Amino acid sequence: MVEKTTSAYVQMTPSGKEELGKIEVAPEVLEVIAGIATTDVEGVAGTRGSFASGVVERLGKKVHGKGIKTELTDQGLFVEIYCVVQYGAAIPTVAKEVQNQVRQAIFNMTSLETKEVNVHITGVQFEHQKESTIE
Repeated sequence: MVEKTTSAYVQMTPSGKEELGKIEVAPEVLEVIAGIATTDVEGVAGTRGSFASGVVERLGKKVHGKGIKTELTDQGLFVEIYCVVQYGAAIPTVAKEVQNQVRQAIFNMTSLETKEVNVHITGVQFEHQKESTIE
């Protein structure tokens, strides 16, 4: 499993632009971008978080980076996504779409190319049906 690093990712200066300084992107920013892109995919019920993120969400704050881990190595940017799919969705199709959406979102917002986007399906969420009352 990929460990989260604490250092920032240094972006390249866009081609044709004057270099004014260094641009750094915190790992948490990439996790938020990947988290939002993941939950926007049809068939994804949510991402897996920790106990702490679950408590924070119950208090009303949305945690977009939960279930996402990023690592920048010499080989490139690696993203690990832990998500739950909705019952009835085709898991290979949903996983491939998550990979495409995350890769595109990170590139569009940061110009960073991802080496790998690994999707881990950690569960299936069933529809919750309301109990009907018989009168």
